[in-house]
Amino acid sequence: MKEINIVLHCPEIPQNTGNIARTCAATGAALHLIKPLGFEIDDRHLKRAGLDYWQYLDITLYENEEEFFRKNGGEAIYYFTTKAPRQYTEPQYPRRVFLMFGRETCGLPEELLQKNPDTAVRIPMLTGLRSLNLSNSVAVAVYEVLRQRSFADLLTVGEPRSFSW
Repeated sequence: MKEINIVLHCPEIPQNTGNIARTCAATGAALHLIKPLGFEIDDRHLKRAGLDYWQYLDITLYENEEEFFRKNGGEAIYYFTTKAPRQYTEPQYPRRVFLMFGRETCGLPEELLQKNPDTAVRIPMLTGLRSLNLSNSVAVAVYEVLRQRSFADLLTVGEPRSFSW
């Protein structure tokens, strides 16, 4: 099992899920998708957004929320929502963590947030705006966990390229 796990609760837009899949592949995170999905898993937009990273992806599909919690209920789960009073940078994320995000149009179910107020977190943004793009939010969250771990196991120094124009 992976240490960092991204959970998308009923995602609707294939391009967002494809971008998130690429982020997971590049960071070594696992991707968990809870149905219903707003697209087919073989959707061409999903595959195009993930580019050629699909072979590097650890992905699990769940028929519903109940199946996800039956299999992962004892894990540390952080719920990303615009409704949380606590910022995503405040927790010290445990070694094995699940970061859950809701659907693009309405976020996570209200009952999940009410049951888990201590692990609900938000990404700050200006007043009056609804939310950030889902794939951007996932990237912000994953890189905070990685930052807390000093980017262990990731290439942190780039190699210069020689370009021929």
